[in-house]
Amino acid sequence: MEPDSPSESAVTTCYRHPKVECHVRCTRCDRYICPDCMREAAVGHHCVECVREGARSVREARTAFGGRITTAPLVTYALIALNVLAYLAEVVRPEILDRFSILGAGLTGPDGGHYVWQDTYPVGFSPEGVVNGEWDRLLTGAFLHLPPTQGTFGILHIVMNMVTLWNVGRVVESQLGRSRYLALYGLSALGGSLLVLLLAPTTSTVGASGALFGVSAAYYVLARRLGADPRSVNRFMAGLLLWLVLSAAITSWQGHLGGLLTGSAVALAFAYAPRGGRRTLVQAGACVVLLAVLVLLAVGMASALKNGTA
Repeated sequence: MEPDSPSESAVTTCYRHPKVECHVRCTRCDRYICPDCMREAAVGHHCVECVREGARSVREARTAFGGRITTAPLVTYALIALNVLAYLAEVVRPEILDRFSILGAGLTGPDGGHYVWQDTYPVGFSPEGVVNGEWDRLLTGAFLHLPPTQGTFGILHIVMNMVTLWNVGRVVESQLGRSRYLALYGLSALGGSLLVLLLAPTTSTVGASGALFGVSAAYYVLARRLGADPRSVNRFMAGLLLWLVLSAAITSWQGHLGGLLTGSAVALAFAYAPRGGRRTLVQAGACVVLLAVLVLLAVGMASALKNGTA
């Protein structure tokens, strides 16, 4: 018998699996690929390496404000979970409310009770609040709510806030992306706490409303920037301002107003930052500057309270 000709004896194998015979080539790199390594393409098939290389060269889709497009509002879910867990914790241990609520300046008496701050306090009394270095109160208070013992509004407080966060937060997160949305929420919460510190330092305050007013303000700013129906967004803003006025009778209007102003400033920076490669840098810079201003104001107010000049 005559030996096989070279064309008949040549066997082509997959470049990744040398033991697997195959006859299909990648249309990009021209290497032989087996069925396990084939990836369908517009024309023919690609190998896994060419697919991976192509994915790196594809520009990632972004929202209108530069954030990554997300399919699930994970930050909103996480914030709701943190608020609910904090509420359950304060129900089990009511002392959490006293220790972590927003409080600029107060006194703890020898009997363990809480008293209004005085420039000079009697022997046996000790300062509490931000003036005592409890800076964490500026953020922790934004995750606490009125306990059930406060009557019907005690339950409604967290229910109303979480419903608002669910309805508005998901929309804003989808528009901004997770990191920008989280920055908005955190700065709005801090801004609300700061205005409480400035205008009502001896009042103990709790609630996510400051942060939610900031998120709601961002909803309005972003909707206007995207060209939404002005009548619809104006009605939304009118309702928000109406609630700000009505809330003065039952909750901390200072926290609401502070969150509204801070959230508006952050949203304006996000919405009107120039497009292009520097947009993220401009947005991040605006957040850092705003954070620095809020921190300096908090430190200055705390120092003034401690020295009796506020």
